[in-house]
Amino acid sequence: MSIDYVVKSAEKIKNMEVRGAGRIAKFCAKVLMEYAMEIKKNFDEEMKKAAEILLNTRPTAVSLYNSIYYVMDYSGESDEEKRESLVKRAKEFIEWVDTAQKEIGRIGSRRIKSGSTILTHCNSASALSVIKEAYRKGKDIEVFATESRPRYQGHLTAKELSAEGIPVTLIVDSAVRYFIREIDYVIVGADAITVNGSLVNKIGTSQIALIAKEARVPFMVAAETYKFSPKTLLGESIVIEERDPAEVAPEELRSLVKIRNPAFDITPRHYIDLIITEIGAIPPEMAYLVIKERLGYRLLGEDELKLSVHHYD
Repeated sequence: MSIDYVVKSAEKIKNMEVRGAGRIAKFCAKVLMEYAMEIKKNFDEEMKKAAEILLNTRPTAVSLYNSIYYVMDYSGESDEEKRESLVKRAKEFIEWVDTAQKEIGRIGSRRIKSGSTILTHCNSASALSVIKEAYRKGKDIEVFATESRPRYQGHLTAKELSAEGIPVTLIVDSAVRYFIREIDYVIVGADAITVNGSLVNKIGTSQIALIAKEARVPFMVAAETYKFSPKTLLGESIVIEERDPAEVAPEELRSLVKIRNPAFDITPRHYIDLIITEIGAIPPEMAYLVIKERLGYRLLGEDELKLSVHHYD
């Protein structure tokens, strides 16, 4: 297995064959583990190269960053000891992803009352775990799912929930305010949670949060603790990725006008009622403690963690 395997895996993240914060994090851990198992020499150098390639795929995906830094915080004297340590950490992280979503579903489902209508945005495995678990517990619920343009991830959400037997209504993103009076809860996922409790998520989330606030509809976020951003504790901002204009408009229009296509936006913490994590349901103000206590080891300097990030063209 050559570095081409890592490059091809990175392309799958860039072009959204692999999408969703949790799925990306798990995929990165798996790629690093599989590559590590094939390296014959120069273990540290090869792993640094692989990690840097993956780190530069989706700048907003904090889960990707935390996944890579968790796996790369390996130890050992010989290459074989280092390999064993890295593989162990990768398996630990993958287990973290799997168990966290189940716990979020269990904890979050308790917040949902039978007879409720829930609005969700994009296609978050964590948010859907809350909805599915509530339904499996016998609660009578229905869901409104936004299309989540321009990639239409909401279509995936609608299909997934419908397959569970949950009644789903698919709406265009701009219809949220029209339907908000029919909604009892908004539940969304997260690509990142900052130190001040703000949410970085699929573009359109902040507008939905504002509408929910105006209508006094509880706005809840389902987020594993590996989506909390330690970099923001050190003063760094999260980079908002802008994607290809071709996702938005055909060539004849792109040749005439400038097109902007941000993939994410930021929802201030005062629009968020609750963040549901695998360690419990917390107010956004507790984000600082989660980052410090759960992710504090990653506040080490990047040089101490075996790699420094730079761009590969």
